[in-house]
Amino acid sequence: MKHLEHPLTLAQLTGQDESHLCDYQGKQIHQGVEDALAALQQAASKAGFELTLASAFRSFDRQMLIWNNKFQGLRPILDSNSQPLDPDSLSDEAKIHAILRWSALPGASRHHWGTDIDVYAANCLPEGEKLQLEPWEYEGDAHQARFNDWLSANITRYGFYRPYAVDLGGVAAEPWHISYFPISEVLRALCTPSQLATVIRQQPVEGKSQILANLDTLYSKYINNICEV
Repeated sequence: MKHLEHPLTLAQLTGQDESHLCDYQGKQIHQGVEDALAALQQAASKAGFELTLASAFRSFDRQMLIWNNKFQGLRPILDSNSQPLDPDSLSDEAKIHAILRWSALPGASRHHWGTDIDVYAANCLPEGEKLQLEPWEYEGDAHQARFNDWLSANITRYGFYRPYAVDLGGVAAEPWHISYFPISEVLRALCTPSQLATVIRQQPVEGKSQILANLDTLYSKYINNICEV
């Protein structure tokens, strides 16, 4: 199991530098995650699941585009039940909290590190159906439920865990989101409010003044508030 020998620079940590990444099946992941992910995929295959990457590394600019589009009402802001909210009825502060339930603050996404990956079993997805990455798909008798059960029973053997396994009142539950603990835990400690403030001040992030004024609270509720291994 690989541990992190060289912590990331601020630019790498916040998705502005990709030099810590490698290509993996058309996505980019942290170089130190490659072997563990391959082993997890192989085990999943033996169990009958085609473990597929829906999302891996996401750049700062990509995360900012998602954030700004939601803030400007160009992309839906969902409530805790995945239902769209009326952005015109929300204050800037309320918008920020609503967006953070499902989308990370630019610079603070765990996807910037390349250690965190959204996964699904491609062979379990019904033909003609598009993956939504919504909790219901992984629950009950839905198409990803058996794969979800397999992940729960097996990912820790390969160094992975689910930081959003349950809803702790910050980020909503994301059963598809797995993280390579030996590296991501080191990087989480490096991702401090002061580091984030440095980056956000320099970028055209919507709601910037409210974000910076409330960053310590947002950090505690949505960034550092995760499930432990």
